[in-house]
Amino acid sequence: MTSWLAFAGAAVLEIVGCFAFWAWLRLGQSVLWLLPGMAALAGFAALLTIAESPLAGRAYAAYGGIYITAALLWDWLVEGHRPDGWDVTGAVICLIGMAVILFAPRAMPA
Repeated sequence: MTSWLAFAGAAVLEIVGCFAFWAWLRLGQSVLWLLPGMAALAGFAALLTIAESPLAGRAYAAYGGIYITAALLWDWLVEGHRPDGWDVTGAVICLIGMAVILFAPRAMPA
């Protein structure tokens, strides 16, 4: 459960942090948007460290499914673009892949 919560929080922080850069560079907002954006990205990185995985790469790979789903929700709730059936299907596939990567039983190393 810790991983799911860490991934969800990390996804929100990553999207917020990246959106701050998007707002500055693409939407013409003030460079001051970068300050909370960089703080959000630092929080995102810190949250990924509490995932229930002994390997950083595996945690990052599993996180991808949550991030993709959160990005589609951001697109819908913040930017007003409702995901279509293909978006939802892709997100479900990614979440299944994430669960396999993170929760599959693994043999203990010798």
